[in-house]
Amino acid sequence: MFIGKLLAQAGLSADKYVSWMPSYGAEVRGGTAYSMTKISSGEIASPVVTNPDILIAMNKPSFVKYAGTVKEGGILIANRSLIDEACKRKGMKCVSIPMTDIASKLGNTRCANMVAVGALVKRSKMLSMRHVVTALKDILKGKEELFLLNKKALEKGYKF
Repeated sequence: MFIGKLLAQAGLSADKYVSWMPSYGAEVRGGTAYSMTKISSGEIASPVVTNPDILIAMNKPSFVKYAGTVKEGGILIANRSLIDEACKRKGMKCVSIPMTDIASKLGNTRCANMVAVGALVKRSKMLSMRHVVTALKDILKGKEELFLLNKKALEKGYKF
């Protein structure tokens, strides 16, 4: 959920049109909870995303459930630490990164999501790192230590 909120905030920072729709289902932790974020240079007619251009799968249940929905030519970013399946579908860019392992080396597995965002920024060119860092700083205002940890995770994901 935090990824979607951060991307939406970064999109606003970049003067884009944005919609963000989180879904807090029964599966919130460890299941297939998701959020849909749209960032566009034009108006957005509906916040619903059925065939995403980009999918970040943080765990295996999400990968299994949503990998097949990515558009032709899209990007799938998968957490190799928790997903042991390879992306077999042709026609999309698959990026597999050990996000949880990287986050663990930084001292907190909960920042694995920021490793994913760093990888997304590098590969999608949708948003600049400057806009994402600005949004992260705004969201984590008053939590400097947490901001610095998450910024490091962003940078690690971008370099991967």
